Amino acid sequence: MNTIDVREAVGRAHREEWARLVAALTRRFGDLDIAEEAAADAFAVAVRRWPDDGVPPNPGAWLTTTATRKAIDRIRRESKRDRKHRQARMTYDDRPGTPEPIGDERLRLIFTCCHPALAMESRVALTLRLVGGLTMAEIARAFLVQESTMGQRITRAKAKIKAARIPYRVPSAHDLPARVSGVLAVLYLVFNEGYLATGPGTDPVRHDLTAEAIRLTRLIHALVPGDGEAAGLLALMLMTEARRTARLSGSGALVPLGEQDRGTWDAELIAEGHQLVRRRLASGEPPGPYQILAAINAVHTSARDVRDTDWPQVVALYDQLAALDPSPVVALNRAIAVAELDGAEVGLALVDRLGDRLAGYHAYHATRADLLRRLERDDEAHQAYGRAIELAGNTAETAHLTRLRDRLPVAHNAPSATVIPEQA
Repeated sequence: MNTIDVREAVGRAHREEWARLVAALTRRFGDLDIAEEAAADAFAVAVRRWPDDGVPPNPGAWLTTTATRKAIDRIRRESKRDRKHRQARMTYDDRPGTPEPIGDERLRLIFTCCHPALAMESRVALTLRLVGGLTMAEIARAFLVQESTMGQRITRAKAKIKAARIPYRVPSAHDLPARVSGVLAVLYLVFNEGYLATGPGTDPVRHDLTAEAIRLTRLIHALVPGDGEAAGLLALMLMTEARRTARLSGSGALVPLGEQDRGTWDAELIAEGHQLVRRRLASGEPPGPYQILAAINAVHTSARDVRDTDWPQVVALYDQLAALDPSPVVALNRAIAVAELDGAEVGLALVDRLGDRLAGYHAYHATRADLLRRLERDDEAHQAYGRAIELAGNTAETAHLTRLRDRLPVAHNAPSATVIPEQA
């Protein structure tokens, strides 16, 4: 087996086994540091040995055995074996009378990473690292902070889990509803990282992360079937994932929603997402943000062509969302929809009001660039595209923006390439 084949095998094993491996080691040893380091050591050994020994028939079992040995060796070296074993029993907290609704190791891990005792940024960072397997550099880029800063943040979060004796288990039925919203917020951000990956050396779309986020969200939805936001987030993810294969061109550039081949969308995922949206509407309960975002996605995926999009309905839904979440990003997405309904000049006026709050956000500059292009203000559009390209961290998005900028001299009569928000 050549080096490229081995590298692909290791990469595939990392995508498929990392979260399960860390979860299993955490359950056994009761220590996130030991679990993460032992898992990383096991993959390092695989990189060294698999080229000579060959990829084992069951990579997951091989990695588990290797990581377990590494963890035990570390405990022995530190001469803390008895204390670690006691801590494992305390952290695992699997006492009689507290059965878990779903016995999934990765679900235990995500509820630990998303514990309310931790700050939201720490929850997301831990989940991306321990469940998603992202590197520290990739997570730091997603948070727009230095890698050393992110490393310290994750180290402090793991230390707090240990000091506060946060149990490694799915919450009881009594505590579950209050804990779900925090987990959903983390899963949404994990899905977004896979949907439009930020790492400069990673694939622009990371199906492993989107698939894991959907899998875990399905588990949460099964835990609390009456929770509207869990259903809404699942619907949102499914309808977004349905468009995955249409989102990249043959050259690896991002294809905006309005230009995608809708015949390649996954009809089953869209139908499942629409059904979830309809059920929530039929419940008569006031929708939360995820349900509204899912409804917006349902409008987009119901149109056979971008020209058939019900833009008044999209704007109305954004009005509802803005009432719940008056963030500048929501306002930007609403402005994009308004531009489709009332024209580029009206949309640009709304976008320009957000400059102070979104100056470091690439989508703000990309949106301005597109609207300026449509208004034939080419010099300003060129500058805006340049700033968007500087800020964009995704290779496919950078390629798309570069293509649009390079078309500016002859783009006056081209079809609109509006940057319709993919997540909206």
